[in-house]
Amino acid sequence: MDIKQALQDLKDKALRVGDHLETEESTKNALIMPFLTRVLGYDVFDPEEVRPEYNADVGTKKGEKVDYAIFKEGAVQILIECKAFRGELGLNHAAQLYRYFSVTNARVAILTNGQVYQFYTDLDAPNKMDKEPFMTVDIFNVDGQPISELKKLSKQDFDVDSVINVAGELKYMSAIKRVLSDQFENPDEELVKFFGARVYDGMLTQKVKDQLRPLIKKAMRSYFVEGINARLKSALGEDVSTSDVDVITEKNDDGDATEEQGKPNVVTTEDEMEGFRVVQAIVRKVLPLERVYFRDTQSYFGVNIDDNNRKPLCRLHFNGKSKWYLGLFDEDKKEDKVLISSVDDIYLHADEIIESAMRYTEEKGS
Repeated sequence: MDIKQALQDLKDKALRVGDHLETEESTKNALIMPFLTRVLGYDVFDPEEVRPEYNADVGTKKGEKVDYAIFKEGAVQILIECKAFRGELGLNHAAQLYRYFSVTNARVAILTNGQVYQFYTDLDAPNKMDKEPFMTVDIFNVDGQPISELKKLSKQDFDVDSVINVAGELKYMSAIKRVLSDQFENPDEELVKFFGARVYDGMLTQKVKDQLRPLIKKAMRSYFVEGINARLKSALGEDVSTSDVDVITEKNDDGDATEEQGKPNVVTTEDEMEGFRVVQAIVRKVLPLERVYFRDTQSYFGVNIDDNNRKPLCRLHFNGKSKWYLGLFDEDKKEDKVLISSVDDIYLHADEIIESAMRYTEEKGS
């Protein structure tokens, strides 16, 4: 079972039929049941594995049902609550799921609208569903999904203890990442004091802390990017400098220089050329540099393979005055724009760029 391909197929289907999924029932049939079958490997037509409209009577609440319950060896393991396609998700939209979780043997609950799947367990208190999911899967972002963790919830690999262990790791890793992200954007008082006490000899007045805060932010970002750069250089086995990579002028598919690039309105900036050199540095071990070209247009700076704009590698959207974006391509050559704050941030997406380049490694230039 290829989970990534199954997610891609569901994404394609959702994009194709999404506008027609106006009800919860149609969403179940078109997206959620195929997710349970193709991604997780359960037989939705076998009541020993999957039971729809599972009775969820709790206390004085009668006649309530959860949409699906997944069983293993006769015991309920996973409860699933469904909403209409792209409907709002959150515990306030899953009262039955929250209540019934506490009176069954289930240790995993899923809340979904067909596009986003939120996975819950009871890490905070036994038999009480956590308020925050330990994992979220979005079929519209296939490349960013935790495939190995998702596989542990499949029929073939499901083991409740392993799932709980993974849930704990993911929960705290997500929390740590959120804290790191917040600190990167706006170092708090404690972090400023922490660094200030180690780098400043005088008294840490408020004025000094205000001066240190932007420097700490800049230093952390620089350290992070330099670390990635160093790892990339080590992997390439040589010193990668953005100044020693030859610049190759983009041509059109017929071998002639592009008309748009020569227009007065198209000005190739040093930032764009620096970005181009970074991309070349990233892919130079998987593709010969003579296969990597650029094309500058009024709307974006494109990096292509084999002098062919039908073989896009990535795009630099550096024309905005306040925001820059890096355009990354999936296997269907659909562009996904990600926000970056500097040329060095391109290194943060080296894996995606290399993955894109690998699609052209078996081809020859045309």
